[in-house]
Amino acid sequence: MQIERPGLIVADHWQEYQLLDSGDGMKMEKWGPYTLVRPDPQIIWPKSGDREWKGWDGFYHRSESGGGKWEFRTKLPDSWTIRYGALTFRIHPTSFKHTGLFPEQAVNWDWFSQRIKTARAAGREVSVLNLFGYTGAATVAAAHAGASVCHVDAAEGMVKWCKENAALSGLAEAPVRYIVDDCLKFVRREIKRGRRYDAIIMDPPTYGRGSTGEMWKLEDHLWELLSECKQLLSDRPVFFLVNAYTARLSPTVVINLLAGLMHEAGGRIHGGEVGLPIRGDAKILPCGIFGRWESA
Repeated sequence: MQIERPGLIVADHWQEYQLLDSGDGMKMEKWGPYTLVRPDPQIIWPKSGDREWKGWDGFYHRSESGGGKWEFRTKLPDSWTIRYGALTFRIHPTSFKHTGLFPEQAVNWDWFSQRIKTARAAGREVSVLNLFGYTGAATVAAAHAGASVCHVDAAEGMVKWCKENAALSGLAEAPVRYIVDDCLKFVRREIKRGRRYDAIIMDPPTYGRGSTGEMWKLEDHLWELLSECKQLLSDRPVFFLVNAYTARLSPTVVINLLAGLMHEAGGRIHGGEVGLPIRGDAKILPCGIFGRWESA
């Protein structure tokens, strides 16, 4: 097995999204025609120079008691779309500051899309399981590359959003299963059903609570989930991608987990940070960690 130690990969191919500037705990972003300012806990550096952030359409103000609220200078539509290549995504500023899309993940979409296309060019059909699939950007990217996809998220609204993104990208009739379920419970049922997948994508939360009140903590439960997922892999798996947004884990931890999980399969492991380029001053905003396993 070939293991590449942590590096940084940057999502720098966007045309309709830009991270314009950052500093003092905030970031200013261009989402298609609209500019939003949002907090980001990683931005502990000051704003550069005397630049004023003008012309924003929406500003998310944090509350000292937790959460926050949007201030809009412009009457924004409830939602709008932006494109990444052939993919189209619905953007909607939510009450908890998010927009429904994590643009830094585009660098992972490009990576696994190429793995899928290469496998299909060799005559293979590729089935992908996307756990904690959120609004489905990875699902849409995998489907566009030619895979059949099972999209799983515990939130019904997120699964509906994924369907909308698929339709916007011309993939309404693509072979995608949309599942509202607890991811670990679903994986265990799939094992009992004897179902197998050629690739797995997961983006587990740092903390979570199941439908019956059970607690999920990434450090305590990730290996259990990975071990169960391994039983779902086909005899000739194509890739395994793990994303995490917690600052409490090093990318090396994810690499070590994948190395322990996939040591018998050979192949290649690569991990590190994902980031976004900041146009205003050439910094890179770190946006989480990743680990990738791919077949030889």
